[in-house]
Amino acid sequence: MKPHQHRFLELALAREALRFGEFTLKSGRSSPYFFNAGRFDSGAALATLGECYADALAASGIAFDGLFGPAYKGIPLATALALALAARGCDLPLSFNRKEVKAHGEGGSLIGAPLRGRVLIVDDVITAGTAIRESIAIIQQAGAEVAGIVLALDRQERGQNDQRSAAQEVADTFAIPVCAIASLDELLQFAGTQPDMALQRDRLLQYREQYGCSK
Repeated sequence: MKPHQHRFLELALAREALRFGEFTLKSGRSSPYFFNAGRFDSGAALATLGECYADALAASGIAFDGLFGPAYKGIPLATALALALAARGCDLPLSFNRKEVKAHGEGGSLIGAPLRGRVLIVDDVITAGTAIRESIAIIQQAGAEVAGIVLALDRQERGQNDQRSAAQEVADTFAIPVCAIASLDELLQFAGTQPDMALQRDRLLQYREQYGCSK
């Protein structure tokens, strides 16, 4: 496991963005864990998260010219990444969208820099993939190119009617790279190093056996 992945999982547990128990997902599945990026709700937490995103992107090799945060959770995530990259000497344009088109003032549904060049989508997870598909359409309609997608956590869980995960399906459908700070694989590795997480690890393994991706 890479240092930024370990740091991210420690942060997620400390902020209770990553929780264990019994959670019913949108798919109807009962999951032994749940991830909520909304719990990264302080300046320090977002600063560390932004650094983790930046490290994951450096390892991925994805080239991009700007950042896009899908409303609503993607907005602070993309902002945190933009700040982390700027601190490293890479000052990039940042854009995000409204869910409702504004009819007054500046109008429209986009806020921030114009969408140009290779745009990276920054989000927390991909579940059904609806928000990501909407983001791709927004970027393409503006005449820009989707450079790829960076996530906080990849659940590596197959869809209801597909052996691929939602992230894999999006990557295959649109021929774009999708990377994540950490995945279920790293979460299992992390749990294996924590004696007090033995029960959670066993339940995660059972869940992966039942719903994990085929590739």
